[in-house]
Amino acid sequence: MMENPTSSVQSDYTFTPSQDWFTFNIDTWRTLFNLVKPSPRILEIGSWEGRSAVFLLKELCADGGEVVCLDHFDLMATAAGRERYRKLEHNLTLTGKKFSIIDEFSVPGLMRLLHEHIQSKSSGFDWVYVDGSHEADDTFLDGELAWRLANKGAVIIFDDYHWDVEDEESIHHPKRGIDAFLALHDGEYERLSSPSQYQLILQKKSDMRIGFLLKDVQEVQVDDDAFGYSMNIALTINEDYAMPAAVTVQGLVDHNEGKLRIYILDCGISESSRKKLASAAAERQGVSMLFLELPKDSLTAEHGAVWAKLDMLRVLPVERVLYLDGDTLIRKPIMDLWRTDLQGKSCAAALDVGFPMAHEGIERKPYFNAGVMLLDLAKIRLSIDKLFGLAKDKGISKFTFKDQDVLNEHFNGDWIKISLTWNATGLGTYADLPSHDRLAIDFEELKDPAIIHFTGPVHPDAAVVLNPWVQPYTAKPWGYAGSPKHPFQAQWWATLERTAWQGYRQSAEYKEMMIEQKEKAIQSAIRAMENRLAEVNADT
Repeated sequence: MMENPTSSVQSDYTFTPSQDWFTFNIDTWRTLFNLVKPSPRILEIGSWEGRSAVFLLKELCADGGEVVCLDHFDLMATAAGRERYRKLEHNLTLTGKKFSIIDEFSVPGLMRLLHEHIQSKSSGFDWVYVDGSHEADDTFLDGELAWRLANKGAVIIFDDYHWDVEDEESIHHPKRGIDAFLALHDGEYERLSSPSQYQLILQKKSDMRIGFLLKDVQEVQVDDDAFGYSMNIALTINEDYAMPAAVTVQGLVDHNEGKLRIYILDCGISESSRKKLASAAAERQGVSMLFLELPKDSLTAEHGAVWAKLDMLRVLPVERVLYLDGDTLIRKPIMDLWRTDLQGKSCAAALDVGFPMAHEGIERKPYFNAGVMLLDLAKIRLSIDKLFGLAKDKGISKFTFKDQDVLNEHFNGDWIKISLTWNATGLGTYADLPSHDRLAIDFEELKDPAIIHFTGPVHPDAAVVLNPWVQPYTAKPWGYAGSPKHPFQAQWWATLERTAWQGYRQSAEYKEMMIEQKEKAIQSAIRAMENRLAEVNADT
């Protein structure tokens, strides 16, 4: 263990004996070293002559690392400032360790470090010591800018939390600024110091985030997080789909970084299910969930939840949204889908694997599945009355696939095709059946998809289960019959186990549902057979 750099043995260090505001912290700091990774980067705001910086270089950086010291030194305009700079540089040089000095006020100096980080992609800091200005607002700014440079897991120390020169509630005391910083980042750190300690010590628990880009840096890449943008996701859910929708939300959270705003159009969800859904969104910073009410004159209220994705177009408080059905499973990042260039069109969607050229009863043309759609709501709303008119005139009474048929007719010529990796349907069943229309399908896109869409009924009737021409049948994983041979059924259940519905598959509720729904399907088949026999016998 090194000797205290303020001792007489270290005679080559040039510290002013009457200006030792650091040594009493040494024992506490040493207890924190085990929290810091090897060869750490250290940022020190307010270095004076370098007592703390020398200590950190000799002990914390004994096997590698560096310190960056930030102090204004009176901007070298005074003899005292120049002398402090000389002493700091001399003392740091004696350690034989790597260091740099920024002779600026903290805010421009920290901005320089932020700029350098963006330009060079240097690593962040693992130890941050804030001991600059005692003004509350300055301390808050120092903490906030340094926070953006700090790596996840970094130890952050604010000095003078209980400074006795000014009243602690004064704007001239650092505590007021530190408390504001703590309130802003509540939930993103672990507090390591006791309330009575002179210094306030934290360990950062959130990821590093710079928060902006530089205009003059060549080849700037789009960074949604830096620009403050979010991916806007929309689902339309009633109580029956609350549980499967949690799988969709969990997949979004698991596989996507950055900001996510998830809008749920509430078509009848219990308060308990709302809380369970929201718990998945609450797993990490940057994910929010907002429940929206149906419009008073909604199609859903009058004709059922199948029309909710039209109703949502009127109430979503955004101009661009990715719509997902509640029976989807997200397996990969979807940022590339979100950034799809719509080329001036209203919608982006994938071909329907079951009916890639539409189905009987509507015009033959490329036909998309409406379970995953990227939508330009600003453009769509210019003709929304026409869309709702089509739904009321033809969709409700004439179209087989209701909302999907309406959307295909309305967006005829106004949508672009995206890869089936973003909406993989029919896996393990009808996607494998030969069809002339499926010559338009690129089946390579279905091999390792990003979004699985479990089409088909939740609880298939007996005719579907017994149909020898379409086997395995199509159904949802959580229904009484499951999704036999579906390659991602097990992954759906595994994801459900990470939600607030954990354990559902082993529950009495699930087992009772399986028995009840299976019996309903059997009894329905018996009645259908009896009715058919009665019709035949009546004809004879």
